[in-house]
Amino acid sequence: MSDDKQTPRTTGSPSGGAPTGPQPEEIRFFGTTWLDHTGGYALRRAGLAAGALAAAVAACLVLRFAYEGLQIADVGGIVNTLVVIMFAVCSAIAFRKTWEGFGHRPTDPAREESLRSLKAIGFIGSLLAYAVRCLTEAPGEQLHRTEYEAALTRHTKRRTSPRKNPKRK
Repeated sequence: MSDDKQTPRTTGSPSGGAPTGPQPEEIRFFGTTWLDHTGGYALRRAGLAAGALAAAVAACLVLRFAYEGLQIADVGGIVNTLVVIMFAVCSAIAFRKTWEGFGHRPTDPAREESLRSLKAIGFIGSLLAYAVRCLTEAPGEQLHRTEYEAALTRHTKRRTSPRKNPKRK
């Protein structure tokens, strides 16, 4: 995978010359099958959606046990309410940020990095966003497809533009 996530990677020719064109970026669990929807793409999407939903349900059960532990400890109604509100708000923010991440690259990576702990607390929202996105496409497929098609267009323009010598004018 390339270090620059803005454009798909390119490969060189067999003789080690100039790049022959952009190559599609791989998506976790899908590789490059998102490009032509082969290799069990639909089955993988369904399996990942079911897996993300199952993980979200298991996480909700674990959080319920934690909440019951707070009730047994009798820490008070205000603490119980704050814990519920905290997980709800963090999950909503994590869902939104995860969903937005499937459509475009972050404009401010430092801000996304600062939200990392908040997204970790609201991991249920991230799991739900992943599951919902898997129902329509591979998470991030739209973003990767747009970038790949733009790179192909740029590559085609470079290859087909007339190669005139500017000094001949």
